[in-house]
Amino acid sequence: MIKVFFLIFETGLAWERIIMARSGVLKIFFFHLLPLVMLSCAVEGAGLKHWGRIDSETGLSIEFSKNDVLTFEGIQFVLSLGSVLVCSLLIPVMAGTFQGRSTFTQAFTVVAYGLSPLFLFRLGDAFPGLNGWVTWTAGILLSIWILYQGIPRVLSPDPTAAFGLYCSISLNLLLVTGLWRGITYLYLVRNIHHFGHHLEHRLQHFLPAGHF
Repeated sequence: MIKVFFLIFETGLAWERIIMARSGVLKIFFFHLLPLVMLSCAVEGAGLKHWGRIDSETGLSIEFSKNDVLTFEGIQFVLSLGSVLVCSLLIPVMAGTFQGRSTFTQAFTVVAYGLSPLFLFRLGDAFPGLNGWVTWTAGILLSIWILYQGIPRVLSPDPTAAFGLYCSISLNLLLVTGLWRGITYLYLVRNIHHFGHHLEHRLQHFLPAGHF
């Protein structure tokens, strides 16, 4: 967790320490990525259960049951790790198009640490008044900025191809995480509207006509 803040505020130094550590995939997964993803899911889930969400169409505050929250955060958890895995598998392919080579360990290191700000900003999704696209935009832009120093250090591409590889990887992360955010956002909004209209319909039986 602390490495996230080092990557944000001491980017170059943080990447140098990551390289010197020579951590394998399992160590990075269990000691960095997994705790960060679990924390973001736990905080978001707690906020969803405690504050619920506001239906933009009806203006009603929607509460979610424990099962609803567990289902949603289960989807978030799988898509979060899945996005990291997909991007890590694509990076060696992209490196090959620039006449370079990279191992899965190098690619996983870049993605797992590079997307750290995205998972950190997801903590803001716990608050009902903060749009999920805002936290995603802030997180992915900061991730792309961090990767500008991380990709040359970890992947060691040819200097003439470094910027092109950086742009390709950044676009890849943007598309994959954007798709992940879109799926979870639509899933949540659909359920919010469903519950909101159901609650509105039920309240009409108890409130005077014309209230809604």
